Amino acid sequence: LAPLLARETFVQALRRLGVPFVQSFGEADREIATLANSWGCPVLSLDSDFCVFDLAGGYCPLPHFHWEAAGPFVPARCFWAERLCGHFGRLHKGMLPLFAALSGNDFVGPAFLQGFFSKARLPACPGSHGRLQAILTWLSQFAEPAEALENVLKHLKEHRREEVREILRACMEDYAPSDVSLEEFFESGKYECEEAREAAVPRWVLDALAKAELAPFIINTLLLRSIFLRVQVENMQRPSAHSAALPIRQVIYGLLLGAPENTEPASPGQQNPELPVVCEFDRCQNAIKKTFVQAASLPTDFCDGHFSLDKLTEVPMSCRQKLLLETLGVKMSFLESIPSHLQLPAAVTCYWLRCSEPKVKLHQLKALLLMIVSGELQRINDEPDSTVSCAEEDSMAYNEFLKWKEKNLQNNDFDLDAAHSFCQWQCCLQMGLYLNQLLCTPLSEPDISRLYTGTLVHRLCQELKSIPSVENLFILSPKMTQLYLGLLKTVES
Repeated sequence: LAPLLARETFVQALRRLGVPFVQSFGEADREIATLANSWGCPVLSLDSDFCVFDLAGGYCPLPHFHWEAAGPFVPARCFWAERLCGHFGRLHKGMLPLFAALSGNDFVGPAFLQGFFSKARLPACPGSHGRLQAILTWLSQFAEPAEALENVLKHLKEHRREEVREILRACMEDYAPSDVSLEEFFESGKYECEEAREAAVPRWVLDALAKAELAPFIINTLLLRSIFLRVQVENMQRPSAHSAALPIRQVIYGLLLGAPENTEPASPGQQNPELPVVCEFDRCQNAIKKTFVQAASLPTDFCDGHFSLDKLTEVPMSCRQKLLLETLGVKMSFLESIPSHLQLPAAVTCYWLRCSEPKVKLHQLKALLLMIVSGELQRINDEPDSTVSCAEEDSMAYNEFLKWKEKNLQNNDFDLDAAHSFCQWQCCLQMGLYLNQLLCTPLSEPDISRLYTGTLVHRLCQELKSIPSVENLFILSPKMTQLYLGLLKTVES
């Protein structure tokens, strides 16, 4: 189970390392395969779908890289479609997309083709992958995919054949070369996509998505009006941790879907027909529940009461910042004493204190702020630059902190209520980040890798319950002590 903010952390790491990358508008597999063939290089991935694509450079599964090997090279395995087909006699590699469709995916399950599997005479192939081998062996008797497809359909009831034909063809199309030229993006920064043009996605939104300046959450809301909220390690007997961030999501929905300004909210249990609706899939105890959530109407003073998504970048920065801070329930005057790159986390923490249920306990808040300060201390010690000087007392404080970590992080105590509270904070931070990005970053984006470490915040939380003096963990550094007290005063006020 990847942490909630893993994607955002990864994107920031790529930027920090100067690695060129692009975020695709839709499913990326076809675009990746087309780019790999254009560049003549292999695809590195965890996705076995790349066994099906005809890749000139082959497919290298990441689990087969021997990173610990000595020497200048990393041993790996590489798979080619042509060699895979060579194990099944006369099997043409053009059959592999149909093989993938028959094997089952997000759209075609085993029950869907039950008639085929029960009536076709597939060869008997033992072992855990027997059915896959049987399908490949059966396909090898046909000269081309169209002939094989007709032989699949003849085993189905007649009234279902056309429906299944269209679904299988659509699945096979997923392995065809893409019309999108990622090569052009890496050469000129332009991302052209017919699907985006047909959906009338504003140009600035498409460009920001390609550069990962906006998350996939944004395009799913804009086009599908449907969102799946990921479950974390939380208390399953309580409402989903995402519930705390619902008002932030509603403002995002209002910006994306053009909710009328200053519309009266509906009474509890009712829907206002003037407001757009987004379908959210979220956890309800141990099950997944579908809920229809109305977008928030925007205040009349935002953009002088005349708003359209394609003109959002032209709205004055002061207006965008005001909307962000009003959503989080914070005034800019409260944040002015906080370093600019920590103002958004501080504002989100204020919001979390107000909206979390059950209410945040003081030792949980202090643990969270101490963790944020530890990230700052690590930053100025590990990455000294011209703008941040690392004083001797900071180095001493950091060394003491490392000793404390080594001694205390071995404890395996787990507080489920604290875990749920910190999950809520992560949900609020994620949506705070997304709203900030959509508003073209009126507040600086924090370095997420320095902001949150689950094991550390849990340990600090446990220690503070029994040893309040842990609050003085950074007392050797006046700068870090001042930062901690400043953050605490800001959020408590």
